[in-house]
Amino acid sequence: MYKILYIYTLILYLLQLIQYQHKQICWLLNFICRYIPLKQWAFDDSHSPKYQKFKIDELPLITDFRQDWTYKELIPYYEKRYGKKIRPISRRSECDIPDSCTCPRCDAPKPFLYKNNGSKGQLLCKICDARFSPDESRFSAVKLRCPHCGNTLIPKKDRKHFIVHKCVNPKCSYYLHNLKKVDKSDLKEDYGKNKYKLHYIYREFTIDFFSMDLNTLPKNASSLKFSKHNAHVMSLCLTLHVNLGLSLRKTSQALKDLYNISISHQQIANYCKTAAICIKPFVDQYPYEKNEVFTADETYIKIRGIKTYVWLIMNAATRSILGYQVSDNRGVGPCILAMRMAFQNLKKLPENFKFIADGYSAYPLAAMEFAKKFGKDFTFSVTQVIGLTNDDAVSTEHRPFKQMIERLNRTYKASDGSFILTYMGDMATGFQLELTWLRDRKEAYDLGDNEFHLAFEVDNMQEAYQKHKAMGCVCYENKDMGIYFINDPDGYWIEIIPGGH
Repeated sequence: MYKILYIYTLILYLLQLIQYQHKQICWLLNFICRYIPLKQWAFDDSHSPKYQKFKIDELPLITDFRQDWTYKELIPYYEKRYGKKIRPISRRSECDIPDSCTCPRCDAPKPFLYKNNGSKGQLLCKICDARFSPDESRFSAVKLRCPHCGNTLIPKKDRKHFIVHKCVNPKCSYYLHNLKKVDKSDLKEDYGKNKYKLHYIYREFTIDFFSMDLNTLPKNASSLKFSKHNAHVMSLCLTLHVNLGLSLRKTSQALKDLYNISISHQQIANYCKTAAICIKPFVDQYPYEKNEVFTADETYIKIRGIKTYVWLIMNAATRSILGYQVSDNRGVGPCILAMRMAFQNLKKLPENFKFIADGYSAYPLAAMEFAKKFGKDFTFSVTQVIGLTNDDAVSTEHRPFKQMIERLNRTYKASDGSFILTYMGDMATGFQLELTWLRDRKEAYDLGDNEFHLAFEVDNMQEAYQKHKAMGCVCYENKDMGIYFINDPDGYWIEIIPGGH
């Protein structure tokens, strides 16, 4: 009797212990999900169908049916192998196949081509048995297939510089997976499915951005063979126009008033272009150190009311600009050209390479083109820092790198033109000297002014800000640039900026 009671008490105790452990496990799982998000979960936006349109799909499977041989080699081979000569087709009626039509696999001409399915357009080659259509690329020698189901992609949209291919297989695993994530009520609405990107999509670019010249120069620039003036006059033009910021017409007037030199504003503009030509090869071909972390961003500037886009790629360790591009559009092409400049002189990417950008789809599309062109040596993924707040682990870890390039862009364009910042360094240490130009400042700089100050990088910007805020020493905040200032005991300002790791 006592033995049964003892066993019963032991079982009850073990059950209570199991319940307590289950409660602790649930609490730990809730804590992890709330405060320690896993990177792959936080970064993967595909769990939300609303953001599916911003996702770039992987490269398709490419099947190339082109061969080194042609029908001219096949005909004598078949005759020798099988003892039969392949003769042209004997037609009973007139054939409307174009005379210029040839087989995409063996290059056989019209006399060896059948109409395989009547008036529907498919042709059959008598020599190599290839089925194709002269009007549709899906029957071409190169076929693009969905990497998820293997079905041939269908060209849906023909844009200016690319063709959109789509997998229309209703049983594709990629399509069915995305369809499950969509709310059933949304599917019942008109054009419900069209609100989301459900099918696999691939963009095939019709322009070879890798064969474009990166060093194109303006055609109307002057040469250094001066016919009327000399190099000293050119240097005066550059000093007044570039260094002092005078307009072309004011520069022309200043040269006339100060030096009695008559020169048109157009000639001054040509001199500036000539100077840019002389400097550009040095800037573009300079052997900058290239570490394993690149950060990129694009911004727009307005020149005489015309919006122009500037693409910049920076080395996060040295803060040097490795690649740049100026374009009239925000497409993938300028992004590829900027990456080409950043990757030049590299035989392969560094180990543990990271390319950090925002959520714009042009960057992963450009990365895909590099992988397709150069293979595994230039295959990399783009770490996308999305939004303005650190809502996920990826943004928290890589936000400082993104703020570097954001700050450069704001400094570069200074939306109101009120300031310009220039950085100087020795390319060996992390120390940099920041030179500031203020448009509205009339008086001379004073050493006791707050314009002269030290700046320190911190690894955790949010933690440092909270600490200084609690100390009550935060004296100025610039939220647009992601920086703030504190007062030291003597009243001097100290700038706090996010570190570059």
